Amino acid sequence: MNVSWLVEKMVFRMDSPVVFDETLKSDLQAEAARLGFSVCGVAPVQPEKRREYYLKWIAEGQHGEMAWMERNIERRLDPGLILPEARSVLCLGMNYFQTEPSRRGRIAKYALGRDYHGLMLKKLKKLCHWLRLKGGQNRPYVDTGPVLEKPLAVRAGLGWQAKNTMLIHPKIGNWLFLGEIFTTLEIPPDEGVSDHCGDCIACIEACPTGAITAPYQLDARRCIAYLTIEHQGAIPEEFREAIGDRLFGCDECLDVCPWNRWAQATREEKFAARQYPDLREMLAWSEEEFRAHFRQTPILRLKRPRWLRNICVVLGNIGTLEDLPALEKAANDPDPLVAEHANWAIEKIKGRV
Repeated sequence: MNVSWLVEKMVFRMDSPVVFDETLKSDLQAEAARLGFSVCGVAPVQPEKRREYYLKWIAEGQHGEMAWMERNIERRLDPGLILPEARSVLCLGMNYFQTEPSRRGRIAKYALGRDYHGLMLKKLKKLCHWLRLKGGQNRPYVDTGPVLEKPLAVRAGLGWQAKNTMLIHPKIGNWLFLGEIFTTLEIPPDEGVSDHCGDCIACIEACPTGAITAPYQLDARRCIAYLTIEHQGAIPEEFREAIGDRLFGCDECLDVCPWNRWAQATREEKFAARQYPDLREMLAWSEEEFRAHFRQTPILRLKRPRWLRNICVVLGNIGTLEDLPALEKAANDPDPLVAEHANWAIEKIKGRV
């Protein structure tokens, strides 16, 4: 893929110079904490240093079906193009760590409770209002625009990108939701945190599908999180058994990280794990029942067919004879995606028995 790259230096267009208040940064961090953010750092507005790696990753198709990652590439790789007048990028994080309930079928910790996008955006907008009173023009993002949030968080001193490409905060570990605010206010940037992964390769060894192809390199097409969430069609059979009992996402490479030894449970009650019925019962759900149960959760974006697809794969791996009637009914589902995976699960259970 031929991708053009904009290298011209941006000229800041300011109607008037910004007068920097020496107490602004400490007041900002205090306000961010009051709003419920766990961490707050400031990054300079500068082009992404790993530009060549990102372009190569996209060109090789390792992003899979996530087509949005190849759009607006110039803006992703140069934050200065998002808001040309921006002088600083505020990077904020919310801790979401909690212990997953014991039940059939695992859900990634980030999706156990309420969808973080709307919740965090609401808080970011409140912080934007606070910044506006200080004279700033601001633009917030929560995984909603052409922003490479993890590299920005690294530059803002929130941690480093580990060998599984995830951000590690030295006191919180892997468990941070990230959001950004581009602001015209000139705020001194934080110092970056050096890489502390050392010789550890626990995350690479733990990946069930070998998606971490080398340190700091991830092939999304092999990742269980991608396969169970982003992938639209049938899950390739070569990965189905490796999915195990994972219904939505995968925390395997996160759970084994030694830096999570200091992880503490989230204080945000809306992230608390929701209850859901057993897998057999959910196989009989209509689209309306699915939407009613998973309203305001990350799982809602799957819609019924892909959720049932995932249930069938999990039951194919851990199901028993008692699950066969529900699967046999699902094998006659009008949606071919559900029917195909239900038939696969039936064969796997019968094969085990």
